[in-house]
Amino acid sequence: MRKFFMTAALFLALSASAQVRWNQAYQQYINQYKDIAIEQMQRYKIPASITLAQGLLESGAGRSELTLKANNHFGIKCHNGWTGPTSYHDDDARGECFRAYSSAYESYEDHSRFLTTSRRYSSLFSLGTTDYKGWARGLKAAGYATNPQYANKLIEIIELYKLNQYDNAKGYDKFMTQRTKDQQVNGASLHVIRIFNKNYYLVARQGDTFKAIGEEVGISYRKIAKYNERNKKDRLEEGEIIWLKKKQKKAPKEYKNRLHYVQPGESMYTIAQKYGIRLKNLYKMNHLSPDHQIRVGEGLRLR
Repeated sequence: MRKFFMTAALFLALSASAQVRWNQAYQQYINQYKDIAIEQMQRYKIPASITLAQGLLESGAGRSELTLKANNHFGIKCHNGWTGPTSYHDDDARGECFRAYSSAYESYEDHSRFLTTSRRYSSLFSLGTTDYKGWARGLKAAGYATNPQYANKLIEIIELYKLNQYDNAKGYDKFMTQRTKDQQVNGASLHVIRIFNKNYYLVARQGDTFKAIGEEVGISYRKIAKYNERNKKDRLEEGEIIWLKKKQKKAPKEYKNRLHYVQPGESMYTIAQKYGIRLKNLYKMNHLSPDHQIRVGEGLRLR
């Protein structure tokens, strides 16, 4: 596969400004493609951390020539009866044939199929999706890459950027699968949809309306307004969190013993939106009446 990578040792050896640039490029790539990696894990049982680490390693965080010209994020060459589009680049030899794709999503999908349909990788699927070390070493042993440090490089990236947190992700369904695919195929003009508190959300842009968002995601704008406890005709402000399913009654379990301390400019509504909680439940769990005026520094329970 493509020789384009950054090890932890290299990262530490870079200047401070270079480290920031590398980190920004890697983090941007993770933010952009983690949802696809999770969705692929749900369907094909390949750890999301492994998919992301391979994508980062093989594509140089999306900046390699092969990725920019052919949407090939995993350095997969034109073997195993490939009949699709191709692109030629120097690698182990000059002018080698690589697979080309119409979108990043197509590349991720082909990567999953490449691993699941090849007998050389079949033993990997006896491993759990949280065993990223076993997967990394298994990929190297099966010959995915010739670099003797390939497994260590994957593990370094996963641990440096905490990619294994995505191996426990749950809650992806047909809506997210199709939406993620549409986003990659049709372009970056669509909103990025993320998951929190067992729900989907996006961040409003300037000029957004419930109706426009509803048309984009294929959900009734009246329902979206209701999920967000708003009037369907309300004007949305840039940066607002918009939930796409009914909000939960409380925040996730990790907030059990934590308080949210009110910041300047916050309201009970904006706090409820931030954590994906129904407004009436936020009042109820804090034993507050709807006419209570919160103060800066006041601590609020979230579950």
